[in-house]
Amino acid sequence: MLKKHCLFCDQIVPIIAEGDYDRYLECFCAPGGFYSLLRDSYESILSLSHQQKRDMLHLVSAYIREMTDRGEKVSVSAGDLDSIVNSPAIPVTIEDKGNRLLQYLYRHSEGPVEPVVIQPLSSSYNLTYSPNLQELVYIIDKLGSDQLLIREGLTFKLTAQGWSEAAATSGGKKLKQCVVLLPEEEELRTEWQEKLLPKIEQYGYLPRLFAYSSETYSLESIADSQLIIADVTGQSPEVYYAAGYALGRGIPVIWTVKSCDADNLRVHLQEIRPLVWDTAEDLVVLLQQKLSLE
Repeated sequence: MLKKHCLFCDQIVPIIAEGDYDRYLECFCAPGGFYSLLRDSYESILSLSHQQKRDMLHLVSAYIREMTDRGEKVSVSAGDLDSIVNSPAIPVTIEDKGNRLLQYLYRHSEGPVEPVVIQPLSSSYNLTYSPNLQELVYIIDKLGSDQLLIREGLTFKLTAQGWSEAAATSGGKKLKQCVVLLPEEEELRTEWQEKLLPKIEQYGYLPRLFAYSSETYSLESIADSQLIIADVTGQSPEVYYAAGYALGRGIPVIWTVKSCDADNLRVHLQEIRPLVWDTAEDLVVLLQQKLSLE
């Protein structure tokens, strides 16, 4: 596998070419995941002045890490850098940067005082949009002094107060990870994206969609989820396989299928009991009923 230097976190990592983009795998910008960079932008970013790189690249690395950690797919180009760096969502004060660390620990734990390991810490200052490790350590010490977190080496725990603070700055209720598995059908993907995913989020889940025409998934993504929704319209083998893997790990699976395909399923309806639907509006109602019981 080809390797290349990540311009944002300065790590040499494997890459996969996909169309006009290169996918950078598991660098410090996206531990356990990836981000995509427009291939033609590489030299443009590399040719930036030293001062521009110093001012911008650590912020882009932090943006990529936060977005990918939230389960979002990130693609960037040289033309995106200014809008990312100047976005009002980028934290500037030490307090706001500290809140980003609290939110990270909040996403990776199920309650106060549950341990979260950050390793390597020396390369994780992008968690707080900091330019260097010294500022991250200062923020950690301040949060500890404020009794918002407990640090034991590389292990971090939110206190009850820290958990409440993180919940408040994260917008309240913590969303549970949910993977939606779809077959290779663009029209179906559009229906789910526009009409169904927002409804799933209303019931406390953060849905991540995998449609096999344009996405790849990892079994780790499945294993980290609290719910799988598998649409078996078209009887995609990949959908059956991923949903079966989830069942084997004890993760609940909600099966769905369009009515036009319900009679053609290779498995009996009573075995998986799918939600049979004609329109997205029909399925919204069925999912609301099902999710309200989860």
